[in-house]
Amino acid sequence: MRILQCVGDINPALGGSVEAARQLSVALDGFGHSVELVTLSGLQHGWQDEWRGAVHCLGPASTYYLYSSRLPRWIAAHASSYDAVVIHGLWRYTSVGAWQGLRGLNVPFFVFPHGMLDPYFNRAFRWKHLKKYICWRTAEHRVLSDAQAVLFTSDEERLRARNSFRPYHCRELVVGLGIGRPSGDPAVERARFLGQFPALAGKRVLLFLGRIHPKKGCDLLIGAFAQRAGSDPRLQLVMAGPDECGWQADLMQLATRLGIEKRITWTGPVYGDLKWGALRAAEVYALPSHTENFGITLAEALACGVPVLISDQVNIWREIQASGAGLVAPDSLEGCLQTLDQWLSSQEFSRAQMKIRAIDCFTQHFELEQFARRFVECIQTT
Repeated sequence: MRILQCVGDINPALGGSVEAARQLSVALDGFGHSVELVTLSGLQHGWQDEWRGAVHCLGPASTYYLYSSRLPRWIAAHASSYDAVVIHGLWRYTSVGAWQGLRGLNVPFFVFPHGMLDPYFNRAFRWKHLKKYICWRTAEHRVLSDAQAVLFTSDEERLRARNSFRPYHCRELVVGLGIGRPSGDPAVERARFLGQFPALAGKRVLLFLGRIHPKKGCDLLIGAFAQRAGSDPRLQLVMAGPDECGWQADLMQLATRLGIEKRITWTGPVYGDLKWGALRAAEVYALPSHTENFGITLAEALACGVPVLISDQVNIWREIQASGAGLVAPDSLEGCLQTLDQWLSSQEFSRAQMKIRAIDCFTQHFELEQFARRFVECIQTT
């Protein structure tokens, strides 16, 4: 098959939806399918080098909405060369522009919302909700209703999407998500990370890895850690990831007020071997998000045999809990304390068993080839 993926911006700092699309391109290429990408990113950053197949850069777009009159024209001219088109994400012109270009063509297209229809965003960011509502009523709901199918990563995401906007009509399919197994040398990756952050050697690392954003519950994690850091001087919280909205300064001030500023290491964005090294150096991974569609770095932690402490607002929490690969609690300070206390009070044997179950959970639920096979089956049979 020839498949075209549409992704608005392929900056890796934007998080899971970009990485999910990139991983899918790798898997499809490995299965012998021809996969290409059209994006409104520009060529200047070299991000396209990480993708398989041809990359068509129509940017840079001039606005936050990523509007580009080139996109629908390009889609209309080239879509017939593909067996299917996959649109990743909503609320940028990528989805509407691709839909406009596809109108009148006999080319099936599929939409991955990647959690962007979660009602949480309507409650937490009300000023953005009005903009989204206008987009929804104007065209976005037509993108979903005209799609061959809307693809969800979990049943939890599918159910939540129904409560976000009206009208809501689409064909829903749950196909899951997956990532490739880490292929590097664990010892080398760990050594590289500790070489860059030598003060972490010999520490018990509690790792947050992701965008520094209010939805991730970073303040809850810092507050909970502050209450338990005194239990063991070796405990060190590592906050790794890009400061997407300028929140890190406030979080650092919070840490200072709580008297734990020296017990937190801020690494900034980490990619490649450095990212894997952070995971290899971690004793446990924490993600107390208020909303999380999937959590690419969560799956990466499991793949490395790192148990996870997560909130029940992470859409794949049921799989984690059922597998015994981590601990789950509400997205609150009390919930963070609950999972942290359970971890710190557990015996060494129990932690070792949870590490084994983490890898088993990844293999059973989140391995890339399984996800890609489900995706291909969906494209071929829907």
